[in-house]
Amino acid sequence: MEGNTAWLLTSAALVLLMTPGLAFFYGGMVRTKSVLNMLMMCFGAIAVVGVLWVIYGYSLTFGDDVTGGLFGDITQYLGLSGLIGNEDALATTGFVAFQGMFAVITVALIAGAVADRVRFGAWLLFAGIWATIVYFPVAHWVFDFSNDSGHVGGWIANDLVAFDFAGGTAVHINAGAAALALAIVVGKRRGWPREPMKPHNLPFVMLGAALLWFGWFGFNAGSALAANGLAGVAFINTFSATAAAIIGWLLIERIRDGHATSLGAASGVVAGLVAITPACAFVDTWGALLIGVLAGVFCALAVGLKYRLGFDDSLDVVGVHLVSGLFYGGGVTQLGKQAVGAFAVLAYSFVVTAIIAYVIKITMGLRVTDEEEVTGIDEAEHAESAYEFSGLRGGGTSIAKPSETLSDGKVPASASKEG
Repeated sequence: MEGNTAWLLTSAALVLLMTPGLAFFYGGMVRTKSVLNMLMMCFGAIAVVGVLWVIYGYSLTFGDDVTGGLFGDITQYLGLSGLIGNEDALATTGFVAFQGMFAVITVALIAGAVADRVRFGAWLLFAGIWATIVYFPVAHWVFDFSNDSGHVGGWIANDLVAFDFAGGTAVHINAGAAALALAIVVGKRRGWPREPMKPHNLPFVMLGAALLWFGWFGFNAGSALAANGLAGVAFINTFSATAAAIIGWLLIERIRDGHATSLGAASGVVAGLVAITPACAFVDTWGALLIGVLAGVFCALAVGLKYRLGFDDSLDVVGVHLVSGLFYGGGVTQLGKQAVGAFAVLAYSFVVTAIIAYVIKITMGLRVTDEEEVTGIDEAEHAESAYEFSGLRGGGTSIAKPSETLSDGKVPASASKEG
């Protein structure tokens, strides 16, 4: 028991690391004037969802079902009552922590679809509302299983009996559908698609992808909820599918564009991770490799659809997470169940997200002004810049120690070193 709890807590920490990793992945993909805002959107999701999770999110997700498989009892574990300080329930707190990190990263994933243009306060409000009426109920449907002690869980897990080992439906399809709806309601970036909007820092993107891959072993293998062979299978399949997805993505780039890019490799990592997630403990090695390479191929093709369909999904959340999350198997009957569960979540998330976004849009407003968007959302929303170049002067660099600064704020000539 202690070993399983230790593995679950370790996995929870790994999943938490995924959100800062996502912040770097997204942050490197935006323009220089937007990188801090993207980092803040991801860290803001940690703050808002983390607080809501311990107050009522866990209870709404894993409390006894009160509405025919739709919602858990929000009062059952309010403020984690009955779990903290109860010796019989201490092991459950590891599960609370683990699932809380899933809630955090699901909300953070959506941020990439509306980079460069959403007010930070409006984003925090959206994150709290969306977690409450979309993520927590959907996680109840998918992750909350009934048991012999009388606990009744959600409809997808227990009535439909669709499998989602580690979040393909509850996390990636859910976030992908929400990202699409939010991008449509918010509208396109100024100048898109006429103006080039290239990633400003590809090393950030690669670093973020590496952190996501590392943390994802906790995401998938941790979902075994024990340090056992099932966790080992999920670990190996997560690794091999992701490696295959990189090859699939780069192959498409090479054929289509003539070059294999670092951005493509990083995107292939995420596509493979997303695709293998729901089935990571249910397929063999060949199945994992096939899922991975197909995810890389199809997602590399899917990211271009936004130009044809006219929606500005800034960082390809829809093309990567929604498309990859739709990979399932298990025979015709099981495939039908998976499809029902997947498309039920997709439809619910898309419609409810659109309503939430539209209400915020007409009340407090979602977007920054045109001028603020052009100038840069970092300065407008946070009064900061990611990169300060004001110390560079012509061909030389001015260096002054604090003691060498005059009372009027000027630097004495003796402190200036010409290059």
